[in-house]
Amino acid sequence: MITVLAVTFAAATVAPWIFRKLQRNAFYVLAAVPALAFVWLLLQYDRIYPGKGGESSGGFVEETLPWIPNLKLEFAFRMDVLAWVMSLLVLGVGALVLVYCARYFKNKDADLGGFGAQLLAFAGAMFGLVTADDLLMMFIFWELTTVLSYLLIGYARTRLSARRSALQALMVTTAGGLAMLVGLIILGQVAGTYRISAIMTQAATLVTGPVQGAVAAAVVLILVGAITKSALVPFHFWLPGAMAAPTPVSAYLHAAAMVKAGIYIVARMAPGFSESPYWLPLVLGLGLATMLAGGYRALRQTDIKLILAYGTVSQLGFLTMVVGLGRPDAALAGLALLLAHGLFKAALFLVVGIIDHQSGTRDIRKLSGVYKSSRALAIVAGIAAASMAGIPPLAGFVAKESVFEAFVHYGTGPASRPWGPVLLVGLVLGSILTFAYSARFMWGAFATKPGVDRTPFKAIQPSFLAAPAILSFLTIAYGLWPDPVDGWIQPYAALFVEPAAGTSAAESNAASASHLALWHGLTPALGLTALTFAAGVAMFYARNLVSRAQSRVPDWVDGDRAYQRTIGALDDVAVWVTGRTQRGSLYFYLAVILTVAFAVPLTALIVANKPLPGGLYLIDPNSPLQLIAAAGIVVGALAAVRANKRFLAVLMVSVTGYGIALMFALQGAPDLALTQMLVETIILVAFVLAMRSLPPELRDRTGGKYRVVRVIIGVAFAATMIFVAIYAMGARIAEPVSLSFPRLAYEGGGGLNVVNVTLVDIRAWDTFGEISVLAVAATGVASLIFVRSRGERLNKAATIPEGTVGRRAAAGGSSRDDASLALVRKFAGSLTDPWLVAGRTLAPERRSIIFEVVTRLIFHSMIVFSVYLLLAGHNLPGGGFAGGLTAGLALTIRYLAGGRFELREAAPISAGMLLGTGLATAAAAGFVPLLLGGQVFQSAIIGFWLPLFGDIKFVTSTIFDIGVYLVVVGLALDVLRSLGAEIDEHFEETAGGDARGSGEARSEAATATAATTATIAPGKGTP
Repeated sequence: MITVLAVTFAAATVAPWIFRKLQRNAFYVLAAVPALAFVWLLLQYDRIYPGKGGESSGGFVEETLPWIPNLKLEFAFRMDVLAWVMSLLVLGVGALVLVYCARYFKNKDADLGGFGAQLLAFAGAMFGLVTADDLLMMFIFWELTTVLSYLLIGYARTRLSARRSALQALMVTTAGGLAMLVGLIILGQVAGTYRISAIMTQAATLVTGPVQGAVAAAVVLILVGAITKSALVPFHFWLPGAMAAPTPVSAYLHAAAMVKAGIYIVARMAPGFSESPYWLPLVLGLGLATMLAGGYRALRQTDIKLILAYGTVSQLGFLTMVVGLGRPDAALAGLALLLAHGLFKAALFLVVGIIDHQSGTRDIRKLSGVYKSSRALAIVAGIAAASMAGIPPLAGFVAKESVFEAFVHYGTGPASRPWGPVLLVGLVLGSILTFAYSARFMWGAFATKPGVDRTPFKAIQPSFLAAPAILSFLTIAYGLWPDPVDGWIQPYAALFVEPAAGTSAAESNAASASHLALWHGLTPALGLTALTFAAGVAMFYARNLVSRAQSRVPDWVDGDRAYQRTIGALDDVAVWVTGRTQRGSLYFYLAVILTVAFAVPLTALIVANKPLPGGLYLIDPNSPLQLIAAAGIVVGALAAVRANKRFLAVLMVSVTGYGIALMFALQGAPDLALTQMLVETIILVAFVLAMRSLPPELRDRTGGKYRVVRVIIGVAFAATMIFVAIYAMGARIAEPVSLSFPRLAYEGGGGLNVVNVTLVDIRAWDTFGEISVLAVAATGVASLIFVRSRGERLNKAATIPEGTVGRRAAAGGSSRDDASLALVRKFAGSLTDPWLVAGRTLAPERRSIIFEVVTRLIFHSMIVFSVYLLLAGHNLPGGGFAGGLTAGLALTIRYLAGGRFELREAAPISAGMLLGTGLATAAAAGFVPLLLGGQVFQSAIIGFWLPLFGDIKFVTSTIFDIGVYLVVVGLALDVLRSLGAEIDEHFEETAGGDARGSGEARSEAATATAATTATIAPGKGTP
């Protein structure tokens, strides 16, 4: 199973490349993936069904891969009877739909590679959902199907209806998924395990035990997720809207796969939780309402695709009722109907796609004579529609007979179930509607209508018709020979061995003895089927009368309209809140944030009314120098508040940071002190670079009528945080986990530097999250600085003379830098210095000979020292953060000495490349141990001997630290290029055009002119 998932997602990853090579024929290559997985599934039959001769026994196949054992997270998959049956639909129909896509789409259609990748990935996500044996893993795949369905529904992203429908489906199903997540967590916690198979074995105890209230709440929340996913009332409206998707998406997601996810959850939980107090009211009540509402709305549609869409809604309600009834005969009928529905409804959607593709319309008022144009298509559609209507000898008839039989037994049971007859009547009414809209579909799609011109219809290629034809053939085979399907499902039905409360012995025996067959004899179920046929035929022939009657019935409740009004109300509230909070005032924002930050904790402290912990002291008697550091911090903070220049304010803020670094050092934390000092230095440089584009003066920040309020808020926040820290430190009742870190660092992490080993080993997940945030922050800074419209780039490209130094040769990106830098390098040979050559491009007033000399002396030493900090950090102060910051400061010095071209010369690599390489290195350091049988981010200690160096102890977490180093260097480089080089260029372009810009631009022009003159023959002059 894990292999199937890995291959499927890997193929989805390379799908766009395959489409570039093969165009739409790449769908055949993608179809091979689920097809081969389907063959593998069939080969598992003997392991899933170890009993011979149709015995009701089911086996299973399990695969488990540990992930985070302490959090009870693991890749756990289990292929049992239910998962095997569901996988037949997921993989089989998925392969056929991909084959169908190869003829449905044209080579000129946009983004076929992305579409094919998403459709194949959806098949993998759905397979993972039905085989997952861990609640959280199942939820991950559940949400993957939600996201991928959003992308697939919105394939035609240029159409407003597609974008709107995709967003609607995403919001509804995501809301249900979040409710479901809460339910899954509650269920996993009260059960003491997140393994689904283990939970089901103790389900009876959970439902009736001391935690039954929590279990009932969990079950309701899980059912909410199933209801939204399977489009039951009142969330049914999103499914017809999703018909904006291409027809293959509708055939797969909305007939055979995605909407069946909710049905699968109900079927998975029914054997253990159907006796939960709210189970039957939700499942039966909403299922019946959905069946009737969907069938009623289907008869009002004039688009054949919408007829099938509302018919799908109706059938999903039908399926929910049956699989959720919690009886063996209903379980058998439910899975039988699920398979039958997947076959006939997928075939019908594919037929609709062919009609739309060949005729250009799906409107039953325009379609006429299609049967005469393509009898083969009409026959394929007729078989599928007849199965949907429940006509023998097809799969739909066999399944529906079993459903009627189950509800006849249920409806004629004890008087304690007065709703039994009501449900039976409702099922019959829903089946009549099903027959009527099936007939309406066939008539609307293929009949010759009086007064309507015959619809032009192109000839159909056999390869285009193959997929729906295969599904229709399987529908016939299933109906004529249902014994194999009965053998597949009986082990699942056998899980309902305990009779439900109030069930008589005779009723229980009848339910247990049920089986699938084409002919059960003259039974009450057959009589109900005959009644369904008669009433359905009557409704079809009286369709005009029915249509007029429906037109007189107002839409009292419309789910889509209610959704739009709800979203509109939320938008109005959001606008109101935004207008009153987002005022563009930094003072207001800080006031709100800081007021909440001190008011809530202060209220909690007052309510708790606990005394201050003992042993408090103002200054550590063992380190009186803390008083000097504290005084420096206070002075820096007060000076920053009173400063009237931006540079002075930033400098004073940095003084507070350096004071904190000194506090760390005095407390015996040199590693933290070093990192704090380096961070403070590089932040100071970044602030100073950014402030070049701001006015130097600061307006009076302490004036105005709210000055007293601001002072009160600031002092209150500071005082509250002091007392919160004191109470938090005194509230500990258990031994700190950090006390064991030195031992863990040495024994498990193989290092003496506790801080560094904690970052790269003990808490590597935290560090990986932090460097990911750094990469995102760097990207955000760069996007704010480098963003330019397309028109601006074209205008710049048209106005900048090619080859001009000081202006770039072409607009946009680093190519302009390259053009100017190439000229500098071209004439570098005539300069006497082997490096720092770009320093000569600076204007004389901006150059500092002393700074250039110092840069030559310390740059390489700083780079070497940064590498030393990286490699020595496992045992001594240092590490990837400190080393990366040191290298970043070295690049900063190089930039300050020589300008932006010197920075380009010093670091010719892209900052994005460094960030990506660093993240990839850190991720590989975590993932590789998993492939070797270990845990994520598990480190190994490798000892070896090298000449000159002797015995070496290498810890693999150093590889993770190298990734951290690269990310930090990339961040520093990105900041320098964004806030330094790019702002330099803006100044040049704003100040004076080609050679009339800033001092740097003038110096560049002068340098280039002088160098050019030196290369020209004497007397010729400059060009």
